Amino acid sequence: MTVLVIAEHDRGALSPATLEALTAARSLGGDVHVLTLGAAADAASATLAAHGAVHVHQVHHDLLSDYGPEAWGDAATQAIAALQPAAVLACGTDRGNEVMAQIAARLDLPMVANVLSVDSQGDTWGITRVRWGGSLLEQCTLSAATKLLTVAHHAFEASESPAAGAVASLAVSLDASLSRTVVAERVERAAGVTLATSPLVVGGGRGVGSAEAFAPLEELAGELGGVVGCSRAVTNNGWRNHTDQVGQTGTRIAPDLYMACGISGAIQHWVGAMASKKILAINTDPEANMVTKADYAVIGDLHKVIPAITAEIRRRRG
Repeated sequence: MTVLVIAEHDRGALSPATLEALTAARSLGGDVHVLTLGAAADAASATLAAHGAVHVHQVHHDLLSDYGPEAWGDAATQAIAALQPAAVLACGTDRGNEVMAQIAARLDLPMVANVLSVDSQGDTWGITRVRWGGSLLEQCTLSAATKLLTVAHHAFEASESPAAGAVASLAVSLDASLSRTVVAERVERAAGVTLATSPLVVGGGRGVGSAEAFAPLEELAGELGGVVGCSRAVTNNGWRNHTDQVGQTGTRIAPDLYMACGISGAIQHWVGAMASKKILAINTDPEANMVTKADYAVIGDLHKVIPAITAEIRRRRG
């Protein structure tokens, strides 16, 4: 069985979700092939091989110099017709789901988005996937000549498994009309750790009390090399910018440690935080949802607990 993974990249910068999709593909058995779209992605071949790509198929075309869903979808569809894989996997990101939807429409095949696990025994696969922004899990089956899946972000932990990574070019023919969606302008983000990539996030909820009261959380995050996030209640109150929001309508995080301070744990927030490897909740309510779901909990006033943690860290560091 051949499993084809569509690599997601931004002008050659490989998305971490691609390596997660490669890990998922290896779990299905068979040979793992990877499709890269655009010449900028050629440099990623070694990384793809290190994560299990037996073959890397490179597609070059002027319309693929930057992301465009129609062009990427059409190029991938042509590649699938040429390679005839048993299954095609893409990242469960906005781009990955968009490209896979383009492929499914062109091939008139069903697709399953945001997959958590797959039982690939037999012709009909049993699949568990995320629905409604992560608030529920759905069991479904997929039966198709070519199975189309997108892998939920953080569902698989990327791991290396060196393979041959044999590189080959694949020619496609793309019409100029496929450039309906183009990247018109780019704004460079400030360098540094972001909410989505930080290994530690200190989150504050309504219990923090005010915008000014986030200062101790910022102080603690600074000591630990992390960043500060917040719940939707905080942004609704205007205490912090929406870019700091963790949740279904904000940023989904997967840090090594998430410190949830004064956060009740509404389902919308939990969806954004549930991929955290460990969660420490600080709350005065022992029955709060975040406390009951956390790996560790401190029942107390965050305005006393947070400064005490910061002071102890500094004391131990001397």
